Amino acid sequence: MGYKFIFGPVSSRRFGSSLGIDLSPDQKSCNFDCLYCELKKAKTIRVIKNGPNSKVIINELKNALNEFKDIDVITLTANGEPSLYSDLSNLITQINTLKTTQKSLILSNGSAVLNPNAIEALLNLDIVKFSLDSANQKTFRKIDRSIDNIDINKLVELMSQFRSKFKGELIMEVLVVAGYNDSDDEFMALNRAFKKILPNRIDISTIDRPPAHNVRGVSSETLHYLATFIDAAPVSIASRTPLKSKFDYSKDDLEKLLKLRPQSLYDIENNFTTNAKINLETLINEGKVIECDLAGMKFYRI
Repeated sequence: MGYKFIFGPVSSRRFGSSLGIDLSPDQKSCNFDCLYCELKKAKTIRVIKNGPNSKVIINELKNALNEFKDIDVITLTANGEPSLYSDLSNLITQINTLKTTQKSLILSNGSAVLNPNAIEALLNLDIVKFSLDSANQKTFRKIDRSIDNIDINKLVELMSQFRSKFKGELIMEVLVVAGYNDSDDEFMALNRAFKKILPNRIDISTIDRPPAHNVRGVSSETLHYLATFIDAAPVSIASRTPLKSKFDYSKDDLEKLLKLRPQSLYDIENNFTTNAKINLETLINEGKVIECDLAGMKFYRI
């Protein structure tokens, strides 16, 4: 069956099997003009114009859920920023009446916290993903280039306020751009911000598709290095490029590591040596390491 606003299912390493809802399928609709965006350049906006009728979306979603049974998340997205959709609150309410075992998720650039109506709507979701590419005002402006002059300290404070009210899982995402937010100072500042926001998980990634602007990503080694500055929450590193050398941890090394920084199943499978995996399995069997689920992603921690 063909759908206009529903797409997928998509297999997401971060969130599982996802059925997407595109709230702006015909054009880019965003209040940011991020340097790394893969979409064609477009004028920034404050609201999605001529957005789809929520009744039509819900009818499509009903059919899609009947067609695709094994869905983990229903994901609100857009060719841009989904929180700019004017009927967001009503749409989320209707999604919540339809879903059974699935979780509801929005992929937002974080500006939703500046919109009182949008933020009230987001409180009714199961998972919220916000982006925060820099906690430095100048860097934030250079990378994300928002339509309004957003004060980064206010943005972080409002994210923190949202976290205090939100009963679901909050995921923060950082996309690293070479020469912009790939320094030690940038990530130390981000960690301070995350300690205020208190997310459940932090995803760190880089450019892996052709961007609309002339910028580039960083290596997997750089992502792993920058992640060492983050201890505010468990970190997931998303990279399509494998590390040149894998981590060979002893049992003692693993205990020290997992006390400070929980590791995702993906990172273990792709970045640990066979010996390190055996040592981890031993610690699990001894009851020293536990497995936990953070918004559909498995982590191991002490």
